[in-house]
Amino acid sequence: MFETFGALAQGMATTFKHLFRKPVTIQYPEEKRQVHERFKGRHVLNRYDNGLEKCIGCALCAAACPADAIFVEAAENNDDDRFSPGERFASTYEINMLRCIFCGYCEDACPTEAITLEHNYELSFYDREGAIYTKDMLIVDVPVNGRSTPQPVEPGTFDRAIPEMEDPK
Repeated sequence: MFETFGALAQGMATTFKHLFRKPVTIQYPEEKRQVHERFKGRHVLNRYDNGLEKCIGCALCAAACPADAIFVEAAENNDDDRFSPGERFASTYEINMLRCIFCGYCEDACPTEAITLEHNYELSFYDREGAIYTKDMLIVDVPVNGRSTPQPVEPGTFDRAIPEMEDPK
């Protein structure tokens, strides 16, 4: 009987100890939890400052994906309708989020830093078709001083698919 009373008193002490602490619960839709700097969330296709897409349709991200979640189909660029600075661009870019394991290999394999895993963790869908993120869903908005793609450009303006990049610091 004393043993049961001791266990009951210990449980009540734990309850009273936590009663006066600040709660750790956040009100999710109104408040969003800060994630760590190295968190790998939703994928994003980036653009250059002039509005051209960074993705050159090389499909290295699809080759590096261990879950086979990425599908890339490339098309040829021309100077009348230019999407990216390279010879090709991704006409179709799809990521199946049901298969993705958020490993970041696609981000590491990309030579132009076109695909990055950002800090957005709100991924919800109601059916399998909604889990396939297309290029229109992934690409970021056009920058303030940029133009949307396709852009007409002067012939010979872009002679490199990958521009000169700064060394990481």
